[in-house]
Amino acid sequence: QVQLAESGGGLVQAGGSLRLSCAASGSIFSIGAMGWYRQAPGKQREFVATITRGGMTNYADSVKGRFTISRDNAKNTVYLQMDSLKPEDTTVYCCYAAVRTSILRPSSDYWGQGTQVTVSS
Repeated sequence: QVQLAESGGGLVQAGGSLRLSCAASGSIFSIGAMGWYRQAPGKQREFVATITRGGMTNYADSVKGRFTISRDNAKNTVYLQMDSLKPEDTTVYCCYAAVRTSILRPSSDYWGQGTQVTVSS
């Protein structure tokens, strides 16, 4: 089994910053892409950012220039530095990781439970 645990959410004023972390643990052979999505109640899940094992990144237009994704492969951890936060960034942020549990198996996506980010105006 593989578990992803997020941390770092909370309440911040508009213009402020938060840093989210997501650590993968369990039966891990290797991890490919890692990233973040967000989902507000009653809305579709929205892509935020992703990073490959080699460090290539991709961002949603809505966060480009404000959010920075990074990872520490030795710690199986992905981070999301969120700057210049806006009230519309308020929602639950979930991390994911493409994990291989064995050299004999293809990778599968695993998800965290989510962490709430609230930006007040």
